[in-house]
Amino acid sequence: MAQQRRMGGQPMFIMSEDSQRTQGRDAQSSNIMAGKAVAEAVRTTLGPRGMDKMLVDSSGEVVITNDGATILNEMDIEHPAAQMIVEVAETQEEEVGDGTTTAGVIAGNLLGEAEDLIEQDVHATTIVEGYHEAASIAQEAIDEQVGDAAVDDEILKQVGESSMTGKGTGGLTAESLAETVVEAVRHVETDDGVARDNVTVHTQVGASSNATELVPGIVIDEEPAHEGMPSSVEDASIAVLDVELGVRTGDVDAEYAIDSIDQLNAAIDAEESEVQGYAETVAESGADVVVTTDDVDDRVSTFLANEGILVFENVGSSDTKDIISATGATRVGALDDLEEADFGHADRISAENYGDDDLAFIEGGAAAETVTVFVRGGTEHVVDELERAIGDALDVVATALESGEVVPGAGATEIAIADKIRQEAAGIEGRKQLAVTAFADALDVVPRTLAANTGQDPIDALVDLRAAHESEGRAGLITDGEDVTIGDPLESGVVDPADVKREAVESATEAATMIVRIDDVIAAE
Repeated sequence: MAQQRRMGGQPMFIMSEDSQRTQGRDAQSSNIMAGKAVAEAVRTTLGPRGMDKMLVDSSGEVVITNDGATILNEMDIEHPAAQMIVEVAETQEEEVGDGTTTAGVIAGNLLGEAEDLIEQDVHATTIVEGYHEAASIAQEAIDEQVGDAAVDDEILKQVGESSMTGKGTGGLTAESLAETVVEAVRHVETDDGVARDNVTVHTQVGASSNATELVPGIVIDEEPAHEGMPSSVEDASIAVLDVELGVRTGDVDAEYAIDSIDQLNAAIDAEESEVQGYAETVAESGADVVVTTDDVDDRVSTFLANEGILVFENVGSSDTKDIISATGATRVGALDDLEEADFGHADRISAENYGDDDLAFIEGGAAAETVTVFVRGGTEHVVDELERAIGDALDVVATALESGEVVPGAGATEIAIADKIRQEAAGIEGRKQLAVTAFADALDVVPRTLAANTGQDPIDALVDLRAAHESEGRAGLITDGEDVTIGDPLESGVVDPADVKREAVESATEAATMIVRIDDVIAAE
């Protein structure tokens, strides 16, 4: 009131009348609640017995998946604090390719533990400091869990299988797909690491997922320019053109007056001669396969078909670049410039039909650095989920191969981390000890959720896991068919790259601490 009297009785507005502001404990509670809600949305998808989500957008498009990053992206979340949990999953996906659900669930539980501490009058800054100290201890615990064995093909296969199990692949399918994934990653392994971008995934509806195979080359959606062309060419020489193989047309509209039949025949003969010239030039060049980014006249394609030359027309820019990369061809912009030195080479090029789709397989290119996982599935939803699962598996196998470090899965690493944090917490003074202990409690959400998703009692399973960890040193929930037992995940082949765990702890901690520190939310129109 005194301030209003000094201003002549008029109130002063700092913000727009439409602005909304939430402060203090209400702001913290609102943000934490939003973060926990997002984490809860993906919690039931965790583990080999995790369930899927069906997401339907406003246009009726349906996505069925249990991939955490995909679910959170498709949910189109707007709440700014909840969006930070989405970013946790996105970061996890970009950095290591898997563990998105784990990271999101941990972040949500860190927020839940922080909420309890705030209600006990523990300051947010103290919680943040405790969480960061606990995260540092967690990283040390992860290092201690790294297996001593060298990461060979068998372990890589276990990494891939662990990643895919429960993602709509089924047990036996996950095992066979893991072999394909390891073979693909090994193919692009170089002295400088793994060229992950050189492994592509191409999906095709039809057949079962067991029909998925590795193509040592590339697959593109193209069909021959003429039905009379050969369906396959062995030891192929490939010409890549930026040329229209047809009658040239001007950029300006023009009309020509024909006064006699001789003039018409002359015009037709000139056009035929031009088209014939294109066809003969290509045929005489020695190319077995022609790829052009432009149109091919029907007469040219007929002539080339009679010569046994396979032609693909109107090939997109991206596919053209892939063909050049795989075969070592040089793109030619004028037919007169075409020389044998411009040709690319491949062991085999074939055109195959799958229902309504036509595909071209370019295998064993002279400069081939790219392989393609050709994914099959009975329906569109199945192949989409397989594509996501295989993409994640490729990422984690590449990560494990590059780092050479794997840790036990099935919740064993989280049990070990929580145990070490609790031991270290005893030596931390003040209220920060409460935050460090709360961090350990938050990590228990992973084994508890795995137990709940397999039909076990979460509390009983957690107690048994802790006891087994104390006595055996490693203990996780092993799912084998219908049976769920406690055992050593490394002996059962349930392993994860160490970097997946490191990234999950780091990104979840950063997001949770950022949300906890917010005590004022201003929403302006």
